Amino acid sequence: MTLTLRLAQERDLEAVLSLYAQLSPADLLPSPDEARQTWAQILASPMISLHLAQDGEEVVATCKLIVVPNLTRSQRPFGLIENVVSAQAQRGQGFGKAVVRAAIEHAWSAGCYKVMLMTGRTDPAVLAFYEACGFQRGKTAFQIRRS
Repeated sequence: MTLTLRLAQERDLEAVLSLYAQLSPADLLPSPDEARQTWAQILASPMISLHLAQDGEEVVATCKLIVVPNLTRSQRPFGLIENVVSAQAQRGQGFGKAVVRAAIEHAWSAGCYKVMLMTGRTDPAVLAFYEACGFQRGKTAFQIRRS
């Protein structure tokens, strides 16, 4: 295992889409043109960072951090983590935890006063993973999803 942590670059789109296919297998992936357009928006946004873990040259884990400007808490931003996934063949080797911790450190360096994530997963192993990354179960989350 050779762990490298870095931010996503233009060349990483295919690898990230491959991981996302494992995150939500029932979701349809975007067309190549749609994917490239959205990818460019993600990479261009100063509020979004996409963190990657590599094993050698292979991208094996990712998570997205969104830093949200804020007018409360002395105008300190907060961070949201989303789309956490490790390649199925490399799960349990620490890549996911490393990429989530890198995103958290990025949030702290951006001055965030907190970092949040939500999961719809109920698998005890998934919940234990997030706790092992330093998250605590806290407030009740609410959401509305558009069908």
